[in-house]
Amino acid sequence: MAEEIIDELEEDDEEGQQLYEHLRIVVDKGQVPLRIDKFMFEKLQHTSRNRIQKAADAGFVHVNDRPVKSNYKVRPLDVITLMLDRPQYDSTIEAEDIPLDIVYEDNELMVINKPAGLVVHPGCGNYHGTLVNAVAWHLRDLPSYNPNDPEVGLVHRIDKDTSGLLVVAKTPDAKTKLGVQFFNKTTHRSYNALVWGNFTEEEGRIEGNIGRDPKDRLRMAVFPPGSDIGKSAVTHYRVIERFGYVTLVECILETGRTHQIRAHMKHIGHPLFSDERYGGTTILRGNRTGSYRQFIENCFKLCPRQVLHARTLGFVHPKTGKQMDFTSPLPDDMEQLIARWRKYINGNEFK
Repeated sequence: MAEEIIDELEEDDEEGQQLYEHLRIVVDKGQVPLRIDKFMFEKLQHTSRNRIQKAADAGFVHVNDRPVKSNYKVRPLDVITLMLDRPQYDSTIEAEDIPLDIVYEDNELMVINKPAGLVVHPGCGNYHGTLVNAVAWHLRDLPSYNPNDPEVGLVHRIDKDTSGLLVVAKTPDAKTKLGVQFFNKTTHRSYNALVWGNFTEEEGRIEGNIGRDPKDRLRMAVFPPGSDIGKSAVTHYRVIERFGYVTLVECILETGRTHQIRAHMKHIGHPLFSDERYGGTTILRGNRTGSYRQFIENCFKLCPRQVLHARTLGFVHPKTGKQMDFTSPLPDDMEQLIARWRKYINGNEFK
């Protein structure tokens, strides 16, 4: 949570005020001399080097109990602490009465159809109103379920603005067995996505490591397979329906990396439609003027999020051993958007 707080800190530090420790890093024995702002930037995911520099200049970055400036070079076994002017945020998960679309439930697990816009887990400024808070409320009368126990709860995640299916484990045994299936890639998951551009082929395979984009820490980038950067990732895709300027595809994941489909599709030149973070909110195909431009702007308003839906989910039940398969219909915003594209293409000559 410290990197999130860095992005929210006040730059004015009153002399003599009480400071609270939010982060502690002990530098490795083999660390070569490196500027502390660069060192911390490499360690923290959700902040920028500029914000770290401002934190240091404000006296919040300490080494061996003394404040240092951003040009300080870390040395082996240095103890780096981030000292802020307020206590750490209480990350205890509280039950909140938030509606849930529960597709299936038994004593071991729940399958939930998450709407777009609902954050899955508290963090990054979203400390309340998440799916985890909603699950805590739903299971508030189940004595064995503690939402703050990492041995139960979410088995996997999807992005805030992605809709679709998720599985939640009610027991430690269920979470362990389901987690093994996700790790061994024996689960079955498919997504529907509307992406920019047309494909010459009917199906394809994308392989490339996915890691944090060094130019934008909130975005993922694709690196060559087998490289030392990022984690290996494979996405299979199949064309469902073509609309000339955009294409509806099915994506099947071999791996489950952060933003995998969004990053992979951008990498091959087909960003998800309306995906602002990955360049999908500009007109990438077709004429940028006239009625077409107005049509696209209306489409963005209709579905103001990446057009991505976790449509199917399959796994072996952790207790019964039976295969469980679930399908979620496309949400209204995607259905309306696709219908609008069908009508537009059928009524206009594709150029």
